[in-house]
Amino acid sequence: MRDPYKILGIDKSSSEKEVKSAYRKKAKIYHPDKNKDDAKAKEKFSEVTNAYDLLSDKEKRAQFDRGEIDAEGNSKLGGFDFRQAQRGGARPSGFAGAQGGAFNAEDILKEFMGGFSGAQAGTRTSGFPSGSAGGFASSGASTGKAKDYKANANITLEQANEGATIQVLLPGGKNLDVKLPKKVKDGQQIRMKGQGEQSPYGGTGDAVILVKFKKHKKFKPDGFDLRVDVPITLYEAVLGAKVRIPTLKGSVELNLPPGVDTGKSLRLKGKGLHGEGDLYVNLRVVLPKGGDPDLESLMRFWRDDKPYKVRD
Repeated sequence: MRDPYKILGIDKSSSEKEVKSAYRKKAKIYHPDKNKDDAKAKEKFSEVTNAYDLLSDKEKRAQFDRGEIDAEGNSKLGGFDFRQAQRGGARPSGFAGAQGGAFNAEDILKEFMGGFSGAQAGTRTSGFPSGSAGGFASSGASTGKAKDYKANANITLEQANEGATIQVLLPGGKNLDVKLPKKVKDGQQIRMKGQGEQSPYGGTGDAVILVKFKKHKKFKPDGFDLRVDVPITLYEAVLGAKVRIPTLKGSVELNLPPGVDTGKSLRLKGKGLHGEGDLYVNLRVVLPKGGDPDLESLMRFWRDDKPYKVRD
């Protein structure tokens, strides 16, 4: 890579702010999203990105200025390029391989107690530099778009049913008011345009909200249908009664016929989620707490004089 100062069009006295400003100007010109199918522009973009990556790091910049590393961040010793030596080039005087053979850069680094701090070997990637403006990830030269923020919204069945407006905390620390869409489902994603990360190129990501239903103390959702357990007394099951049944919009009265079969669910049409589903009522007979002598006497009479089959 050429001199990073020349690539960015600045000199060695340029401040950090001037380095960043120069990078932004160059990146806007050569960004792959604005120069599709232009190989030269992509190469230029990679070059200015790598130049900024080096000069935005105080330690690496100082090492480069002192001649300790090259423009690609590879270690040098007194201006000597280790990579050239490893390719079979000239050797600095006074250093030879253990067997008098090929020059080994690692041996010299060991003699200097681990080499120079911050030195890197090998080829560098050409992505956005970590710490560059806009919070870009160093995942490749073609990534310039702002990121989407992702967050979960844990809501109640009541909030889902009424299409309430809820607050969601985004990863960036912003509280976002989110209007739940009609007929929102458990596990549904809501995309909020322009509420994500801002890009230095003028674009903005989205906020992607994952809706999750909280566990309800009464209702169990099954798609748009709801299921609820309702306790009744023994005499209500035998004689019939009017029973209050809870729904998401208050309670309703249900007429139980005499001798109601508690093994089957009663359906209240349109009383499920969003008015689309139904409410299934599971009746559960509950006996008196602590027992009852009269009830026990009656049951013994039934068992002995009026038995009936309920199982095969």
